[in-house]
Amino acid sequence: MRHKLLKVVCLCLLLSGIAVNGWAQATAEDVARLGKDLTPLGAEKTGNADGTIPAWEGGIIAPPAGYNVGDRHLDPFDADKLTATINAANMEQYADKLTEGNKAMLKAYPSFKMNIYPTRRSAAAPQRIYDATKRIAAEAKVVDGGQGIENYGEGIPFPLPKQGVEVVWNHLSRWRGNSVIRTFIDAPITRSGDYQPIVMREEVDFLYSHPGANDANNSHLWSFKQSVLSPARIAGIVVLAKEPLNTVKEKRSAWSYNPGQRRVRRAPNLAFDMPRTGSDGLSSNDQTDMFSGSTEQYDWKLIGKKELYVPYNSYKLHSGSLKYKDILTPLHMNPDYLRYELHRVWVVEATLKEGIRNIYKRRTLYVDEDTWQIVAIDSYDARDQLWRFSESHNINYYEVPTFMPTAEVHYDLQSGRYIASYLSNESVPFKYNIDFKKKNFTPSALRRSGRR
Repeated sequence: MRHKLLKVVCLCLLLSGIAVNGWAQATAEDVARLGKDLTPLGAEKTGNADGTIPAWEGGIIAPPAGYNVGDRHLDPFDADKLTATINAANMEQYADKLTEGNKAMLKAYPSFKMNIYPTRRSAAAPQRIYDATKRIAAEAKVVDGGQGIENYGEGIPFPLPKQGVEVVWNHLSRWRGNSVIRTFIDAPITRSGDYQPIVMREEVDFLYSHPGANDANNSHLWSFKQSVLSPARIAGIVVLAKEPLNTVKEKRSAWSYNPGQRRVRRAPNLAFDMPRTGSDGLSSNDQTDMFSGSTEQYDWKLIGKKELYVPYNSYKLHSGSLKYKDILTPLHMNPDYLRYELHRVWVVEATLKEGIRNIYKRRTLYVDEDTWQIVAIDSYDARDQLWRFSESHNINYYEVPTFMPTAEVHYDLQSGRYIASYLSNESVPFKYNIDFKKKNFTPSALRRSGRR
């Protein structure tokens, strides 16, 4: 009798489109919507009811006139006028479109404001990524309790997500170009506004997105190498990491080179809530790229979609005419250079699993529907108090095209400090789609790139 009952339960689950392990997959009817009423990556193609969010019409798929690859990116929306400015005095009338982090910033710092501009759905990706997304949408699945995915390759695995962890995997595997070389600063800011910029050079090979990548020929999201160029006291430190697509089968591999010791060593702590190199304790390894690494420590609940004011089309912040001192002001980045727009975002609540240690007990992630880029996060401490607020300020790097950060910032609301990352205003623009070789990301390469 019990065996018969188990067969009936399993049959019902299968007929309802839900896998026995609890993860739902997209149906053929779902997939058929991609490129029709949904964008090729799964966002709602239409605008909202009151017209404040327009329809997606393909985004920016070619550079504007006058731009040459290697130049600082021109602002295609430079003529846009402010539609509103939100500050502590008027924030209540906009409260339903603000994150808890935004509200806390406005309350805590009278000098902070949010300049609102017309919504521009500029995000775009190559046709190859759109085709791959449609190809894998009905087959991709989450496995091993959310710690891995199968039937993947190139495209967004879950353009029609039914679980919070699927949204997180979409962020982890989103299109970011095939590869990138970027030189930028990390700047931990004191409460009074003092800082010493840490100059970094990164090489990242996004293996998941390579043409033809799939389960059979690739088991990694990316390979990553980061070198500290200055200041002198830490210059020469190099770290290397490789991120698997299933952390049950394989853990993140990481190594570090210390110029003082002139040795390459394994770096098992380059993960989870250990402080990032040069962050002065203001951000953790799993806050790199807003969230990265294994999903294993949290339960991920999909709350749904919401219209929120979020950083978007941050070309003004990206400008080569700005100096870091113009941007990095006490308590927060200079709001005169920040652009916010109204966009639909997926909201995911991450709750730390019982018995697991992480400095953040809870996180609320806000994920852009057009790109699967996490654009904001509210992070809570063990007392359930809002502790840190993170934002990703992105642009369409239209020569690729890809939607990526020109700055990422983590505000510590309890200390009044913050750290800004990926700023490149006084450096060279990022270079995409480099033809890296596998030997670029080996311990031997780490030793060769190290210097005293």
